[in-house]
Amino acid sequence: MHPNPVFHTADSQANIDFARERGFGVLAVSDDNGTPLLSHVPFLLAKDGTSADLHLVRSNPITRITKVPRSARIAISGPDGYVSPDWYGLEDQVPTWNYVAVHLTGTLEMRPQDELRDLLDRESAFFERRLLPKTPWRADKMDGETLDRMMRMIVPFRMQVDAVDGTWKLNQNKPDSARLGAAQQMEAFGIGAETTLLAALMRGADGQG
Repeated sequence: MHPNPVFHTADSQANIDFARERGFGVLAVSDDNGTPLLSHVPFLLAKDGTSADLHLVRSNPITRITKVPRSARIAISGPDGYVSPDWYGLEDQVPTWNYVAVHLTGTLEMRPQDELRDLLDRESAFFERRLLPKTPWRADKMDGETLDRMMRMIVPFRMQVDAVDGTWKLNQNKPDSARLGAAQQMEAFGIGAETTLLAALMRGADGQG
């Protein structure tokens, strides 16, 4: 997380809502030697942000070391983009990178295998709702034996979330005219991911994060 407190003024619920809506992040766990293990995972975050449900392939190194609960973090990335100092209309500026990111920190634990089907059904329903009016896909469309075979390859997990922190770095440390000018250039020429969305967030960043 960026150390400047001006980028951390979003309230806890805003960070939770952002992470829950994205539903995808990088899970980080350290093994017994302190080596960081990373896995890109979809997840379901509770509405109050207190827990995140996910699954991992049984052969994943994180699965193999999490027979007992482990400290863990999920990093969720949002839109990001390079900001040229020329975009501010101010003297003596430097390049930077604007972005939104939320970290969920807590304890990861393996869950009983009989919870897996419910987790998978909830995950698919959560994301399929966004594709309406398409008829939602359901696991019961699959052949039962095929589904059972595939489910044996994955393991359910839950992370109890103890802390939520977010960085919303959107030029809110600049004068409004510089921030809005940079947003206009970001929308037109931005280099990064989801730069149109990033520009919209920059326009709305009035110092409140």
